[in-house]
Amino acid sequence: MRAGLILSWTVVAVALLWAVVPGLFTGYDPIAGVPVEKLQAPSGQHLFGTDAVGRDVFARVVHGAVHSLSGAFVAVAVGLLLGTLLGLLAGSLGGVPDAAVMRVVDVLLSIPGLLLALVVIILLGPGTVNVAVAVGVGSVAAFARLSRSEVVRVRRTDYVEAAFGSGGRFTAVLWRHVVPNSLGPVVALAALQFGVAILAISTLGFLGYGAEPPTPEWGLLIAEGRNYLATSWWLTTLPGAVVVAVVLAAGRISRSIAKESS
Repeated sequence: MRAGLILSWTVVAVALLWAVVPGLFTGYDPIAGVPVEKLQAPSGQHLFGTDAVGRDVFARVVHGAVHSLSGAFVAVAVGLLLGTLLGLLAGSLGGVPDAAVMRVVDVLLSIPGLLLALVVIILLGPGTVNVAVAVGVGSVAAFARLSRSEVVRVRRTDYVEAAFGSGGRFTAVLWRHVVPNSLGPVVALAALQFGVAILAISTLGFLGYGAEPPTPEWGLLIAEGRNYLATSWWLTTLPGAVVVAVVLAAGRISRSIAKESS
């Protein structure tokens, strides 16, 4: 268990380093290719092989980390901020505001996340930022429901009732007692949603709604290699393996955070 958690943190750390300092991991240009080196299999010179125009696939995966991970961060931030705010308002106010917010949440939860993201993209238009916002909107309902349930649970504890009974103001008690003690599961969900967001952004990029070619975005890399599956398996398999590894690592970290906060 401990080794798995260390491995998960290592995978996420490496992916973040790819996004921040890609030059430390590869010296190849992710955009310019060498036509005479096209479709070369993985080797010591090209770890992930080369694509149809002679570009180093590993370099494109490394430089593409900044697009996929930054989009995931934006998506998680949108869902976390909006969802937690809605859940906090619903759980603390109760009554009509609670019922109204939760009915909206129920409607959002009834729509598949990918379908909801596609609807938002149609309204906003394609692009990396718009895809990230669309994925974030799709996760608002999950954050709102979880934060609302945690706020209601903490709101009914003895120390919160004692704070109100001793004359504490509503906003002060919420900020000092309710919010800090209800954020643990929400943070765990944020870690899980980080991996889900990477997968969703890669899926939308694969469908052509994300970054435009020749931008080295993970989903776009997999889409570009699908026409060469029979002859050049590495074009889709290796970038896909990177996506799967990061998503699984984020899920493992999320379970660890949830266990510690419970």
